[in-house]
Amino acid sequence: MAAAEDSDTTNGTRPFTVASSGLTSVTVNATEADNDGTTTQSLVVSSTSVSVPEGGTSSYTVRLAAQPSGNVTVTNTAGSGDTNITVSSGASLTFTTSNWNTAQTVTLAAAEDSDSTAGTRPITVASSGLTSVTVTATEADNDGGPVGPRADNPYANAGVYVNPQWRSKALAEPGGSRIANQPTGVWFDRISALTGNGSPTTGTMGLADHLDQAVTQDAANGSAPMVIQIVVYNLPGRDCAALASNGELGPTELARYKSEYIDVMAGILARPAYANLRIVAIIEIDSLPNLVTNVGGRATATAMCDTMLANRGYVDGVGYALNKLGAIPNVYNYIDAAHHGWVGWDDNFGATANMMFTAATASGSTAANVHGFITNTANTSALTEPYVGSVTEQLRQTTWIDWNRYNDELTFAQAFRSRLIQSGFSSSIGMLIDTSRNGWGSCVQTPCQPTQATRPTAASTSTDPNTFVNQSRIDRRIHKGNWCNQAGAGLGERPRSAPATGIDAYVWIKPPGESDGSSSLIPNDEGKGFDRMCDPTYTGNARNGNSMSGALPGAPVSGHWFSAQFQQLMANAYPPLS
Repeated sequence: MAAAEDSDTTNGTRPFTVASSGLTSVTVNATEADNDGTTTQSLVVSSTSVSVPEGGTSSYTVRLAAQPSGNVTVTNTAGSGDTNITVSSGASLTFTTSNWNTAQTVTLAAAEDSDSTAGTRPITVASSGLTSVTVTATEADNDGGPVGPRADNPYANAGVYVNPQWRSKALAEPGGSRIANQPTGVWFDRISALTGNGSPTTGTMGLADHLDQAVTQDAANGSAPMVIQIVVYNLPGRDCAALASNGELGPTELARYKSEYIDVMAGILARPAYANLRIVAIIEIDSLPNLVTNVGGRATATAMCDTMLANRGYVDGVGYALNKLGAIPNVYNYIDAAHHGWVGWDDNFGATANMMFTAATASGSTAANVHGFITNTANTSALTEPYVGSVTEQLRQTTWIDWNRYNDELTFAQAFRSRLIQSGFSSSIGMLIDTSRNGWGSCVQTPCQPTQATRPTAASTSTDPNTFVNQSRIDRRIHKGNWCNQAGAGLGERPRSAPATGIDAYVWIKPPGESDGSSSLIPNDEGKGFDRMCDPTYTGNARNGNSMSGALPGAPVSGHWFSAQFQQLMANAYPPLS
C-alpha cells in the first residue's frame, strides 16, 4: 500500500477488502501516518519581537523544524497597526528538501514620519497546514519623545558609565581603588558577547545587561545625562594586519556580521528603556586604515588586507553598521582612525580620510551617520610631545619621526579632523582620543624601555637631530609600530569632555588591564590567534622597522585580564596617581 503526499494534517483511514470466490472476505483498515502535522513540522522564527529604527531596517530569520517532502512556501504578512512598518524583503520564502534548515532573512523597514510615537505592527509568518507565528515589530521613533535634543558633544555635562565588572577587577588589584571608578569602553568582540552569560556579579554581562546598569547609574546621576561607550568590533576578516585580535568571522561572512551581530545589536540599543542614554558607538577598531596602509605592493601589505579591500567586507560592513546604528536617535557613531604613527604620513593621511568617507556612504549609509572619529584606541602614542615641539623638516628626517608630519596624538587628531571635513564630513564632527595607556610616566616599574628610564622634563640640548628627539620624546617605545602590551607604558590623561579644540573628549576606551594579545600561543575559542608582536623575544617585521616588539612577558589572550600590565600602568601614570 502507498499513501500519496497531501497538504492536510489529518491521519486519514481507508478500508481495503480482501476477498476470494467462495471464501469469507476480510476488511483491512489502512491508516495514513501523516507527515504534515505540527508535531513533526513547524516554523522556527529567530525572534517574535523586533525593533525597527525609524528610517532604517531590522530583520528576523525563518526556517523549518523538519525536512519537508516537497517545496514549502512561507509568507510574512504585515497586519493592522503602524503602516510605516513594512516587509521590505522576504515577504515570500521558499524552503526545499535541501535548504529547509537554512535560516532565511525577512527585512522590515520603518518609514520616516513626523510623529513621536513608537508604533507597532504584527507580522504574521504563515504556511499552509502549519501554526502561524506572530512577530511584533516596534518602530524606534526618532522624532523626539523621551530622547530629547541631540547633543553636539555627547560627553558635555554628562556622566559616563562605569563598567561594574571592570571596576571589580580594578578593586581586586593593590592600589586599584584609585582608578576603579573611571569610565571605560565595553567591548563586544563576538556575537555571543551581545547576550553574555551572567550578571554584574557572575559570568559575562551582555549588551542589555550593561545598558540596564547604565540606566541605574543614570538614575543616580541626578539631572545630568549618562553616556555609555560600546565598542563595535566583529568585522569579517577582522584586523587583517595582526593575529592577536583576529575574530570569529571569516573574510566572506559579511551576511552573518549583518544579521547576527549588527541587527541584533541595533535591536537592543533601540529599546525604549534605553532612550534616555547617550550611546557612543566606537566603530570597528583598526579596520579602514588597514585598507590604505597594509595593501598593494607595500612592504607592510598582508594577503588578508588585500582580500578585505577587494571584497569590500570592511567598507560594506562599516557602512551597514553606521546605517543601522545611526538610525537610532540616541546613538553617536565614532569611527576608529588609528593613530598618528600609522596614518600621519603623507601617503596615508588623505587616502585614509577618503577611505573613511567611502565606508560612511556605503551600504545605504550617509556621512550624517558619523558623529566623529577616535584616534589612539588601545594604543600608546603620546598625547603631546612638549619637548620635541613642532615637527620641522629637519626633525622629519630623524629615525623616530621617520618623515611623519605628526609626532603626537593631539596635533594629529586636530589636523585629521580638518582633512576629514575636506573629504566630505560635516564641519561639526568631533574627535575622541584614547588616553588609557599613553601617559609614559616615571617608568619606575621594570621592565622599562632601555633608551631612557625616566620621563623627560626638558628638551635635549643636543645639536644632533636624532639624539635631540630620542632624549626629548615622551613616548618611550622602541618603535612607533609597536602596539602590543608595551613595556613602560602608563595611564594617561583621565577621561574628561572638551579638553581641546575639536576634541569631544579624552576617553579610556581600552580598559586598563585588558591584554592586547598573548605572549605565546594560547588555544582559545574566541578566534584570537598568536601574534609575534606580543612576544617580547620577537625581533620585528617591516611594520615596526624590524625592531624588538617591546611587549611585556606573560600576557594572556587579548581582552583577558593582565594584572602585571594593570600594575605597570598605575605605576607609570602621568599625571601620576595620588
